[in-house]
Amino acid sequence: MSNKAIEIGSGLVKKVKIGKNLPLVFIGGPCAIESRSHADKMANEISEICLRLDIPWIFKSCYDKDCRSSLNSFHGVGVDDGLNILSDIRKDYKVPVTSDFSDPAWAKPTGEVCDLVQVPAYLCRQTSILKAAAFTGKPIHLKKGQFMSPWNMKNSVRKIESFGNNQILLTDRGTFMGYNMLVNDMRCLPIMSETGYPVCFDATHSIQLPTSMGDISGGQREYIPCLVRAAAGCGINALFMEVHDDPDNALSDANTVLDLKYLECVLSQAKRVHELRLDLLKEFGEDNVHKEEANCF
Repeated sequence: MSNKAIEIGSGLVKKVKIGKNLPLVFIGGPCAIESRSHADKMANEISEICLRLDIPWIFKSCYDKDCRSSLNSFHGVGVDDGLNILSDIRKDYKVPVTSDFSDPAWAKPTGEVCDLVQVPAYLCRQTSILKAAAFTGKPIHLKKGQFMSPWNMKNSVRKIESFGNNQILLTDRGTFMGYNMLVNDMRCLPIMSETGYPVCFDATHSIQLPTSMGDISGGQREYIPCLVRAAAGCGINALFMEVHDDPDNALSDANTVLDLKYLECVLSQAKRVHELRLDLLKEFGEDNVHKEEANCF
């Protein structure tokens, strides 16, 4: 099981630790940075929710969505404007920030601003991307490709380690079942944790129906809460969800982002399940619980 912890944040930003027997961490925000005012509004409202629930969190929003299905879809505000906005959110809310990058040339500027550097799922095997992420010196959020088995993620981990970085968070975001369907195999979480690194569950991308609507992806948001509870029960260390205050008019992933009005309820459930599992580990002994989990398979 995962036993390494990573620390995210520096300077005046409140540091966040992700790892074994630590509080559940939330990583979230709108899929793409739509504007400075919208990003600020979302950061403010999410911050208040996480403060009420006493949940450590990291603001996530991307400056360039290079994997959109259609050339006509919104792709973002660009590297320079996006990183300036993330830098301001970081300073104003004292919260760590993250964005993914899909071009090795973007890694250095991303690492100069972001406390956590995210590798997109489609690029999780791309050596040039993994090398560039490792060389930022920042913790890396590595998403499991929809086409990847959880046991093969160790190969991407070894690449990052070989480039001198051992601060890695592994995330499951669903696995292809046919052409336009993702399913969640909850075994992915404990299997990936066998690398020794903390694991995360991406609840909003897991309910995506990739490019099922012609030139955009559909989604089944109604399944987010039950998947979150299941993942929390499997022993995740962090929870990832993209959130928007007006999902129907979101400029990116409109069919999968969680409506902000439900965030507090979903996070509250995740936290309670996470804490219940930690209590069970203490009550029955960690070795015994893990042994029983293993014997169930």
